[in-house]
Amino acid sequence: MISVAHVHRSFGSKHVLKNVSFHIKPGLMTGFVGGNGAGKTTTMRIILGVLAADEGRILVDGDPITREYRAHIGYMPEERGLYPKMKVIDQLVYLGRLHGMSAADARDHAHDLLERLGLVGKPTDTLESLSLGNQQRAQIAAALIHRPAALILDEPFSGLDPTAVESTVAVLRDVAATGAPVLFSSHQLDLVERLCDELVIIADGEIRAAGTRDQLLAAGDTGEWELVTSADAGWARDAGVRVLEVAGGRVRFAADTEREANEVVAGALSRGTVRSFGPVQRSLHEIYREVTR
Repeated sequence: MISVAHVHRSFGSKHVLKNVSFHIKPGLMTGFVGGNGAGKTTTMRIILGVLAADEGRILVDGDPITREYRAHIGYMPEERGLYPKMKVIDQLVYLGRLHGMSAADARDHAHDLLERLGLVGKPTDTLESLSLGNQQRAQIAAALIHRPAALILDEPFSGLDPTAVESTVAVLRDVAATGAPVLFSSHQLDLVERLCDELVIIADGEIRAAGTRDQLLAAGDTGEWELVTSADAGWARDAGVRVLEVAGGRVRFAADTEREANEVVAGALSRGTVRSFGPVQRSLHEIYREVTR
């Protein structure tokens, strides 16, 4: 497990990270979300050792991160960093060999990655000749070529079509399944909500929320309930709860306790068939907007 522990970082008079702490757990995909300038990239660079923290530490299984461990992290920056005029396969083999792989092993693994990422027929193309989406896939392959012990990906899905997203996610899940911690940033909250096991929300250099997807969504409990019944639901206005909306057999109401909500259900059952009933929860988008205000 990689732990970011009480990290602070300033650039001149600007305090960009303020007591940032969270965990990237092995075998899980952790989404790191926040607006532009929130501190995501700075945090990632400190994990990688590209930047130093002013205060705080990066730990691996409770011990300070080592240079050797960092050398085995797969990193994909938001800005593309491969050589535009070099063939894709040659770049991947070169990067694999820098990590100690044999040329044959690097070449075999590169072809496998490119096939899984949907770049069949592209290995001998130069990077600059590829579409932007395919350049992104090649960049992801570069982060994976050395079979990393952990993955740090900055906006990996930017510019990818839905098919490319699905193939990329399948590859990343396989990496996580080996026990590697995987952290990726994204502005696409719907994608993060669907793909991530855990979420970390940062704003103005501070962690505003962190936990599993279910924990964050459960924290979005509004105290509101929705009931759909076969009978007209206008009677709910006299049921002792605060009715927020009634439309035919659908009623949305606020109740202080689950017992009060269940009493409304009992009233509905005495008048007809209950088709659905449950709490109203805010979406991840709504939670994100609230905690980042």
